Amino acid sequence: MKLQQLRYIWEVARHDLNVSATAQSLYTSQPGVSKQIRLLEDELGIEVFARSGKHLTHITPAGERIIALAGEILNQTQNIKKVAKEFSDERKGSLDIATTHTQARYALPKIIHDFIDGYPDVTLHMHQGTPMQIAEMANDGVVDFAIATEALEMFGNLVMLPCYTWNRSVVVPKEHPLAKVDKLSLEALAKYPIVTYVFGFTGRSQLDDAFQAAELEPNVVFTAADSDVIKTYVRLGLGVGIVATMAYDQEADSDLVALDASHLFADSTTKIGIRSNTFIRGYMYKFIQSFAPHLTQDLVIQAMEAPTRQDVEALFEGIVLPRY
Repeated sequence: MKLQQLRYIWEVARHDLNVSATAQSLYTSQPGVSKQIRLLEDELGIEVFARSGKHLTHITPAGERIIALAGEILNQTQNIKKVAKEFSDERKGSLDIATTHTQARYALPKIIHDFIDGYPDVTLHMHQGTPMQIAEMANDGVVDFAIATEALEMFGNLVMLPCYTWNRSVVVPKEHPLAKVDKLSLEALAKYPIVTYVFGFTGRSQLDDAFQAAELEPNVVFTAADSDVIKTYVRLGLGVGIVATMAYDQEADSDLVALDASHLFADSTTKIGIRSNTFIRGYMYKFIQSFAPHLTQDLVIQAMEAPTRQDVEALFEGIVLPRY
């Protein structure tokens, strides 16, 4: 059994059983990938992939378990490399972060600017996507951290570190009737078309839960993953916008009015998701604490070593999270 063979089956699974795409991503040949997979299956005495002719059709039950173990082994080989780098030069390396537009646009710029300033020899890569996409990237070991509000809890391999809480504002043009109300209500909001986040993005679930609990049906006419896109369509008169409060900039959005909606919706918590058994380098701890000051190295280590998700949550019970 070769490490290369484990990488091949792992990558084929990640590329939806497309051997050609896998070969391209690994800079090798399609016949070479197929041959190594066959050699591994012959050695193991079972099929990892079911076939119809020359085409892979699905992963076998045994293959599911083998591929999961292969992923763990490949992750550990990366950890070995990180350990070596940590002791050879603790200020050089790379950091891969996956996050959503809202975090990348509003919460992270100063953190990243200061980090690059302090660690000029660390290459930082930012990947943007849906909460599900970025959680998958962290779960699969493609990135070091996932920073998001939604979807992280769906992956059992991720250790979730709470960073800060936040809520929402309703943004409307200055002449809109809602700009003149003393205090917003869900009933008032339900009377107007709503422009907000796609389901599964940026605390959208709390918004839907609030309307459902009030037995109201919101008239959501347009959804987007990008706060700036939502504000653009509010300006066009498509509806009232519901965005994360951090996404309202008093200078850039001076043509809009932001109305506090924190009394209408439950707070959301942004978290950092880290794959369990990840080796965290010194500069990675520094990045985490710069983003969430209460996440000291000792606390992160305790969380990473906690046996269950409930034990991780218990570590934060007495901590008051910052509010963005």
